[in-house]
Formats: sequence, C-alpha cells, structure tokens
Amino acid sequence: MKFDIAILGSGPGGYVAAIRASQLGKKVAIIEKEALGGICLNWGCIPTKALLKSAQVFEYIQHASDFGIEVGKSKVDFDQVIGRSRQVADGMSKGVQFLMKKNKIEVFTGTGKIKKAGQIEVTSGDQKQVVEADHIIIATGGRSKELPNLAIDGKKIIGYREAMSLKKQPKRMVVVGAGAIGAEFAYFYNAIGTEVTVVEFLEQGLLPREDADISKELARSFKKKGIKVLTNTSVESVDSKGTDLRVKIKDRKSGKEEIIECDVVLSAAGISTNIEGIGLEEVGIKSDKGLIIVDPFYRTNVAGFYAIGDVVMGPALAHVASAEGIICVEKISGVNPQALDYQNIPSCTYCHPEVASVGYTEESAKQAGFEILVGKFPFSASGKASASGHKEGFVKVIYDKKYGEWLGAHMIGANVTEMIAEVVAARKLETTGHEIIKTVHPHPTMSEAIMEATAAAYGEVIHI
Repeated sequence: MKFDIAILGSGPGGYVAAIRASQLGKKVAIIEKEALGGICLNWGCIPTKALLKSAQVFEYIQHASDFGIEVGKSKVDFDQVIGRSRQVADGMSKGVQFLMKKNKIEVFTGTGKIKKAGQIEVTSGDQKQVVEADHIIIATGGRSKELPNLAIDGKKIIGYREAMSLKKQPKRMVVVGAGAIGAEFAYFYNAIGTEVTVVEFLEQGLLPREDADISKELARSFKKKGIKVLTNTSVESVDSKGTDLRVKIKDRKSGKEEIIECDVVLSAAGISTNIEGIGLEEVGIKSDKGLIIVDPFYRTNVAGFYAIGDVVMGPALAHVASAEGIICVEKISGVNPQALDYQNIPSCTYCHPEVASVGYTEESAKQAGFEILVGKFPFSASGKASASGHKEGFVKVIYDKKYGEWLGAHMIGANVTEMIAEVVAARKLETTGHEIIKTVHPHPTMSEAIMEATAAAYGEVIHI
C-alpha cells in the first residue's frame, strides 16, 4: 500500500489537502478513525450552523407581527432541531465520500499511528495494516479543552460535541467560555428557551479576541435577549452529585463567590490538539505546548513529515486548515506557493447578531505603532438593514493614516459573515481607503456599510 502522500485525518485540512494533491497528480491516501470531514463537518462548523438556523427561524416566528404577519403559537421540537442538524452533517460527510471517489483517493478507516519514516500503522478493531508514503501529513485536529476543575463527563458537564446531540433540552445552562463556541451555543439555547449564563475568565467578556467595541455591542444584544454574562469570573468548582449542578464562581476583582444552579454545564474554553498517541515520539517530531513545530510550508523537523490545521500554530479555523493543506501539498509537488499571510485571516462567529473581523483591532493597531483613521457606520442608518428588521450592529474600519493601508475591519450585525470576504480580498490586493470610497457599492445592501464606514474614517460619510 504505497502512496505519494498519506494524510492522517480527514477534516477540512486533511481532505482538502488530499484533493489538491490528487489534482497535482499524486497518489493519495487518507486515514480517518471516524466520519470523513472531521469535526468541522460532523460536529463543528456545519451542524452548529444548522442549529443556529433553527434558532433564527424560531426568532423570526416570534417576531412575525413586526413584519405585519400574524401566526399561531409556536414551539420548539428539540428532537427535530437536533435531528435536522445531524442530517445536514451526514449529508456533508457523504459529499466528502463522493469527492474521495471522484479524485481517486484511497480511504483507510481506523486509528493511524506513525511507526517510522514513511509508514503509518492503521488499526481497525483487531485488524492492522501499514500504509506507506513518501510524504505524511498530520491533520488530526482538536477536541474540547478540559479545565482542571471542569472534567467533561458527557452528561452533566459537556463539550461542544455533546451540546449538539443532547437528548433533552436543558432548562438552565451555564456556558464556561465566551469565545466563538460559547457565544454561538449561548445564543442557540437562549433562543429556544433555555435560561443561559455565560462565565468568562477574561475581563473583556464576550469574544475577548475581537475588537473591544464588538464585544460591548454583543454584550448589549445578549443582555436584551436575557443571556446573563459574567466577565472577569472564574469557575472554582462544579458539584454534580445532586439532581441540579451547583457551579461555584468567583469574581476575580472582588473575590466574591456565588453559586449558580443549572441542569448542564457546557465547557467552551477552547480546544486541545489531538497529538497524543499518534507516534510523534517514535520518529522524533518536535512539538511545543501541544503544537507541532513547522516551517512556513508546514514541514516538521523530520524529513517527509508535515503538519497542518489545529495541531500547528495559528488560528484553529477550518478555512485556515484548508489553506494550509493546499500550500503544503503544492510545496511538496513543486508548485512554489506563497506562504500563508496569517494577518489576513477572517474570523466569523455565527450567533445573532453575527460577528466578522479581519486584521488589526483598534488597540492592536495602536500598539503596533500605526497612526490610524477609524470609521464606524451603524446599521441603524442602513436602508437595507431597516427594511430587513436588523438594525443592530455596525461596521468599524481601521486605516493607516499615512499610506491608506486597510489595517482591519470589524463587523457585528445580520449576515456580516457574508460581507467580510470583501475586506479580505481588498487587503490581499493592498487596496487603500480612497479606493474603497470610490468603489460603487449596490444600494440597498448591507455591504454599503463598508464603504460608508471607510468614508467616515476620511470625513466623507454621507448618511450619518
């Protein structure tokens, strides 16, 4: 079983790398212990968006009278919501199966372990076989991070995976961690009627990696929805002995402790990488703090071995893993690709309102020494947003005052995850602020807010 390239893991890094390698004429194998598509397609990006869409539809129905439409009383069928999400995920995984066949990629189902240079041992039940390849790419992804005092048991204390497949909708939920995963699940469960409390260790609160103005706006929105957000707060312990969970929290500033009772605790404090037990030590592949060390083209310190996706330094995002996989196999194939620009990676959070961003925040741009121009345009001034009934949120842009370089953009509002690509493309092309102002945007659209925010940065805004 000899191949040019063998890939350990079939997530958005692994399967995309496999397809691109096949396009480049390579004989490719993928080793996957679960379903094709990895966490993203089966337990992450895709099924969560199905859940969030159900929540959004329910919210539309709840507010139908705002649009002049009267409907009867509605309720959530939790089993059907979860079932639809699983159907969507299964459909996407089958789509990857089709792509593997189409591109003549050999799929080995089982647990892979590197045995020595050029070899992966695949175990499936009692059966073992060895896959040989000139190049081996590690793309094993990540899993829910377990905090020392918050051990995930899969029933009362759960990770994102269990949150997508609960048998019964909880009445009360505590979400630990206010990053993208925590914010999305907090919105989903609140929208369908669960009482939600979010506990975040960092002071900024919701989406602590985003621009501070975005965090504040999302906090206001969540407060209106009835989601309680506790910032600068630590989880000290969870007592799960009784019917109700008792979560002890502590305000990190005052030291005051409090008990929150709930049915389920969702640990959303990030991810841990899946690099244990895959044979790194056997061949001497170096790692640091749970991440495999690679060069700009994802080569490890051992010839013939590469790593991409969540297991290497960089944002743990599906589109990043895909881009890394393509660059990796193109370099192997002699295409001579450009290294990935990690300063131009878009980030999206799909709660409602949505959040999307790329580049410097206002604070990080100042810390980097730039003299900046900042422009904001509220969706309350957008005709399309008003007509759509989604006036909350804004677009914020940051430019270098001297050269007009587009340093960053930060958006919160309806469908902004569909708008951020304009900024990513423009930054890739080194577009200036004046060029964005002179780029005619269609009216009425939400995307006009990008042009208007840019105009605001230069003192030329028309509609506010």
